[in-house]
Amino acid sequence: MIDTMNDDRPISVEEAARALCGDASLLTTPLLLDVGRRTLAVRSNSRTLLDGLRRYFSAYLAPDGVPDIEVLAIEDAPPALLLNFLDWARELGKSGRKDSYVDLLGGRLVRKVRTGMVFLQSETWRIAAGPCEANDNQVINFINAQYMNYLQQQDWLICHAAGLVRGEGAVAIAGFSGGGKSTAMLSALEHPALDYLTNDRLFIRRDEEGVQAAGIPKLPRINPGTIVHSERLSSLIPAAERKHLLSLPRQVLWDLEEKYDVMIDELYGPERLRREARLAAVVILNWRRDGQQPLRCERVDINQRQELLGALMKSPGPFYQDAHGRFLGDQVPLDPEAYLAALGAVPVYEVSGTVDFDLLAGHHLPALLGLNSEEQSTGSAP
Repeated sequence: MIDTMNDDRPISVEEAARALCGDASLLTTPLLLDVGRRTLAVRSNSRTLLDGLRRYFSAYLAPDGVPDIEVLAIEDAPPALLLNFLDWARELGKSGRKDSYVDLLGGRLVRKVRTGMVFLQSETWRIAAGPCEANDNQVINFINAQYMNYLQQQDWLICHAAGLVRGEGAVAIAGFSGGGKSTAMLSALEHPALDYLTNDRLFIRRDEEGVQAAGIPKLPRINPGTIVHSERLSSLIPAAERKHLLSLPRQVLWDLEEKYDVMIDELYGPERLRREARLAAVVILNWRRDGQQPLRCERVDINQRQELLGALMKSPGPFYQDAHGRFLGDQVPLDPEAYLAALGAVPVYEVSGTVDFDLLAGHHLPALLGLNSEEQSTGSAP
């Protein structure tokens, strides 16, 4: 990629787009995605990348039509842009450098520190450039960021939560990073009456009918500790490796970070993915791996327990661009009052005591979505 951005003058979005695209020749046919309230088109110079994205988004493919948003993914070497990128501050509890950014005239460049991938976010150009094939998950996140931007521009609030659906009702499962919300959600999906809404990013908005919950087409990315105890997920890891992992101390296995994508439609069956539902309840995981007390799932007054909101609230991140084209900085505080107002009378439950996925996923979560004791394998409604 050509070095054209090496002086101190302000850089325009158009200049950045030219530098990132270079002389790349885009394939004729784009990938069209129906992500809910928008249709996205992904264009690329890499057939390998588009084929991989087509499989990943197989449950969200759209028929031919005019897209609302277009994303370009340029397979190339890491862009060499001589600009003064600033580090984006990590969230509390996270360490190491992840993102850096530089604001442009009308847009923002975001660089992934570890991979060298560069992304252009603006109202007119949305480009991922660099070794896209080797870092397709970052491309997937960028595609989803466009729909996340749209939702937030329409006054939806971003939540750090997974989501399950039964019929027209959804339950959100929030928890601090590594708290087990993905494992709880996937465990609950063993119940055939429950469907998948989202894994890590849930959006909520109050309207005249109540509080709506929307997901994004991002599939669960889970660690080995979630896989080895699930017969359904066991195919994601070779048998010999699974045996080795099961021999590890529980704490070591829990903390092991190796991400695997879970193809919901392939592993749990077709028609198990939902886009939106009415929010029926919020569950906040405040349990402990070393807890000495049995698991409890109790309703709380979130107005009196606002410290629990920290598990639910989420920063929009460096890609967020509001409806006026403005970007946020990394020091903008989250607004608890906005979340309290959005939740309103939605019941909030705190899960405390020791970690017990079987009890939570097999009893409490289904019960919150209206499955009675006869419809569950064990237990009764909380």
